[in-house]
Amino acid sequence: MKTVAIIQARMSSSRLPGKMLMDIEGKPLIERVMERAHAVDLFNDVILATSDDASDDPLAAFGEAKGMHVFRGNLNDVLDRLYSAAQSVQAECIIRLTGDCPLLDPAVICKVVQTFQTGEFDYVSNALKRTYPDGLDTEVCSTKALEIAHKQAALPSEREHVMPFIYKQPEWFRIGHVLHNRDLSQLRWTVDEQRDLEFVRTVYREIGKDMFGMDDILALLKRKPQISAINKGIPMNAGMQKSLEEDARFSQG
Repeated sequence: MKTVAIIQARMSSSRLPGKMLMDIEGKPLIERVMERAHAVDLFNDVILATSDDASDDPLAAFGEAKGMHVFRGNLNDVLDRLYSAAQSVQAECIIRLTGDCPLLDPAVICKVVQTFQTGEFDYVSNALKRTYPDGLDTEVCSTKALEIAHKQAALPSEREHVMPFIYKQPEWFRIGHVLHNRDLSQLRWTVDEQRDLEFVRTVYREIGKDMFGMDDILALLKRKPQISAINKGIPMNAGMQKSLEEDARFSQG
C-alpha cells in the first residue's frame, strides 16, 4: 500500500501570520515539522501541501530549496488540496499532519500509522478522543475514504478541517482511536499564537537538540513547570469553533 504523509501548511494564519517560516532555534517552524515527519520510516513520501495563493510563494520556495516535495492547491478548501496531493502521487493511504505542530513525536506518529496498518480501519486518529497533548495530532485514512469525503462533504468545517466528514459517519467508515495511558489532553504544544511560539522555542532551547520526543518534553516540564505557563490559558480548537460558526451561517443561507 503506497503511504504518504501530507503536511498542510499556509502563511496566512489569522492569529499568527507567516508562522511557518518563523525561527525556532535556528530553523523555520515548517522545517522542524518536516524533520519530524522524515524521522518516520513508514511512509513512501512526505509532501508539503500548501496553497497556490501568492501569499504562500515564500513557503513553497523554501520547501523546494530544501528539497521537499511541494504540492500547491486550493487555499481555503483544504480537503480538496489534500485529496489532490494524494492523487498526484497515487497514494492509497495518507497521514495528515499539520504545519503548526513542531513538537510532533515520530514514535507517536508510528503508533497511529501501525494501528491503521494492522487493523481494518478507514480512519485512525489520536486526536478524536484526545489523551495526547494538543500538537501531537496524527490522522491516517485510506484514499478511498478521503475520496468519498471529497465528493460529498459540503459544510465549511468539513472542507477546511479535512476529516470531519469521515469521523462523523461511523456507519460508513471504520474508525479507530489511539489512546495514551494517561490523559495529557490539557497540554498545549501547538503553535497558533505568539505565546505558543515562545513556548516551543523555549522547549527546543532547554532540551538543546533537534530531535526529541513527548517523554523528553514531559520530563522538562516536570523539572521546570514554569515553562507551561508561557502559553497557559489559550483556548483550544479555536479554528474549529470558527468553522462551526461558518457552518451555521452556511446552513441558514
